[in-house]
Amino acid sequence: MSDTRAETSSCRLCGADVGDGERFCSRGCREIHETLGEPPEDGSDEQPADATGSSATADDAARAFFRIDGMYSALCEAYLESVAEKREGVREATASYVTETVRVDYDPALTSADELRSALTTTGYTAYRRDGVAGRDSSAEGDGDGGDRGNDSSETTHRSREMTGLRKRRSEDVLEMRYVVGIVFGSFLLVPYVTILYPVYLADIVDWRFLAPYEGAFATLDGLILLPLFLSVTGAVLYLSGMPLLRGAYVSLRLRRPNTQLLAAVTVVAAFAYGTVALALGRNDVYYDLTILVAATVMAALFYEATVKRRALARLTDLTVSDVGEARLLEADGTTRTVPTERLAAGDRLLVREGERIPVDGRLAEGSCTVDEAVVTGESLPVSKGAGDDAVGGSLVVSGAAVVDAADRTESSLERLTETVWNLQSATHGVSRRADRLAARATPPVALAVAGVGAAALALGWDAPMAVTAVLATAIVATPWALGLAAPVSVATSIQEALDRGIVVFDETVFERLREVDVVVFDKTGTLTTGEMRVLEADAPPELLRAAGALEDRAAHPAATAIRDAFSGWNESGDGEDGADAGETAVGDGADTPPTVREFDSHETGVEGVVDGRRVLVGHPDLFRERGWTLEGDLASRAATARERGRLPVLVGTDGRASGIIVVGDEPRSEWVESLTRLQDAGVEVVVLTGDDTAASAFLERRADLAHVFADVPPAGKTAAIERLAADRRVAMVGDGTNDAPALAAADLGISLGGGTALAADAADLAILGDDLAGVERAIALARAAGDRATQNLRLALSYNAIVIPIALAGLLSPLMTAAALAVTVSLVAANASRPLLDR
Repeated sequence: MSDTRAETSSCRLCGADVGDGERFCSRGCREIHETLGEPPEDGSDEQPADATGSSATADDAARAFFRIDGMYSALCEAYLESVAEKREGVREATASYVTETVRVDYDPALTSADELRSALTTTGYTAYRRDGVAGRDSSAEGDGDGGDRGNDSSETTHRSREMTGLRKRRSEDVLEMRYVVGIVFGSFLLVPYVTILYPVYLADIVDWRFLAPYEGAFATLDGLILLPLFLSVTGAVLYLSGMPLLRGAYVSLRLRRPNTQLLAAVTVVAAFAYGTVALALGRNDVYYDLTILVAATVMAALFYEATVKRRALARLTDLTVSDVGEARLLEADGTTRTVPTERLAAGDRLLVREGERIPVDGRLAEGSCTVDEAVVTGESLPVSKGAGDDAVGGSLVVSGAAVVDAADRTESSLERLTETVWNLQSATHGVSRRADRLAARATPPVALAVAGVGAAALALGWDAPMAVTAVLATAIVATPWALGLAAPVSVATSIQEALDRGIVVFDETVFERLREVDVVVFDKTGTLTTGEMRVLEADAPPELLRAAGALEDRAAHPAATAIRDAFSGWNESGDGEDGADAGETAVGDGADTPPTVREFDSHETGVEGVVDGRRVLVGHPDLFRERGWTLEGDLASRAATARERGRLPVLVGTDGRASGIIVVGDEPRSEWVESLTRLQDAGVEVVVLTGDDTAASAFLERRADLAHVFADVPPAGKTAAIERLAADRRVAMVGDGTNDAPALAAADLGISLGGGTALAADAADLAILGDDLAGVERAIALARAAGDRATQNLRLALSYNAIVIPIALAGLLSPLMTAAALAVTVSLVAANASRPLLDR
């Protein structure tokens, strides 16, 4: 019996609760299921936990999310997962370097989130609790900015608060300071090379007059004097500047997966060892300069890449975050006190004033209000709420006040959406960078060459110093260390150019995934449409429109704001500032003074008052019927037609009669048709998912260039639809709202419009600034060009080996030659990377 009840109480698509006997929670979920078929994995009706936002942990297990500073490749994922899973009590760890997230399921009786954070802060990585950032619990973990940041947390994204914690800033400052100090030390060591050793090496090759003083000079060096100096200074440079490089090599060896940092580290260590042996033997072919130059060059590229990524993240810190950290608790005696939302208990009564967000899910205890749930549900039009109706945590009270009884689960729908995003992000494994895959293929030949030279030295009976230097010299000339330079430079310059063109990219795999996209899924409200309510049509006497604007000036509602902006403005000539554009009727008609409002009442579906001595009513047709007012002419049918088109009809009347209509709504973006057509011409299938009802999406269904239009889809339904589309295709999701965030995170590629919410930006892989739909096409073009340039740079990185290998075979190898080859390689890679990806 219980199994049957469970089977019929969950939506077959998204897993949301439905009534007995129902199979789907909405018409949209039903259409998606019927159109796209069964779930991709096993076709079962049970929705995976991650898609609905619930924690997929056992009853006695807990789940913690961490953001990790220092993750840069798929290798880091495997390493950190292994570190976490070695801890007692850890059941599973899943890491994603794409989102710098690690999710850990653990037994709280055996370990804690704090202990896990400490364990993951290892080998150069630094872990931060994602639920302990500034603005929510700035004291937790000591990672926030402190009390002075707590008050303005609502002005930044969750991602930005995580990425600007005090400890992280200190960590970045220390790394940069260490790098600079290391370069200063290295510069002192390079002085004798430039002034003495390089001319000596050059004098052995060419017979130039100005080099005559150097011929035969410094054929041997006093190792007893110079060895401690060279050894200590070079060692300091490696420790200060090259430690992240050596750490990457260590991780690579631990996991037995070669990467570009391992190749660079091999060159650095081999040059350091060769220089030490040569100096000890009194020889002048000391490769300490190569140690310094390779370490400094590769680390400079890695720091440049990190700097560009931070700059891209900083572009999004002005987005509005929608979560609520505090609640106003209503006491039995009518007084209120402010408490953190974490301390709320089931049944607590909360007061939410007009213009504030409902902190947690619950039920409206008394009274009525109008609520904007778009941030959570995606529905573009506000909804009216009365006593007993559900109150969605994270939604905005736009008129009236709400007295809410907290639900048994004292968290908001917005918090569950955030957890959904984290679940999906931690499951988004990155792919190995192309350079790392190339490094993995290059390592065996290099190892074979080094081993071959060592074997030949033994066979020929060379003495130990000669055999060691031969082996080290082979490693110096054969290892393609410059792959470690080309990869971050290619990534950084591509991200920077995308940023300059209004496209913010969060990780380097975005371009690769974008080139493979087969389907682009668009949200409607705020993505294909402007998302801003404005007056689209007005048919009423001018003085009545002005009276409506004056009344709505006292209301707090998106539709009221649109009417106020359109009809409450006046100037000396009496012409409305915006009203003339709203319809055929001009506002003002010679009036040079604002209307006088003597009385004002706010109803659930409208406003009423006495304006210039006449009673005026503005609102939904049902309000007029309830008040017993007469609807003139065809106003009722015109209102119904407007609602079918997905717009909000507002009637206006005076003294018991409705005599005009104002139609409010958001309009499609001017470029939306052209953008969709270009995507279809490029062979990309276009799908629309929206939380609006079918009427509001009717204009889209008539488009032949849209493969599917699914309306009335809840956030979890969007995520499920993305997963079903992604079963056999590569899917990109374009959205701007918090309700889109789980779908953005679930897609192969999430694209957020820059005017959207913080959670949408956090969930996306790519953000388009300026709400420019054409940026989607521009991003695809950049991705293709970036792929071509990355390939070119990886080939140019092999210039070093192409130069030094023939020189070594000719017996002319010296520190001067390796330094010259390094300079040529760096110049070629930098010059190619600086070229524009696209013609401007």
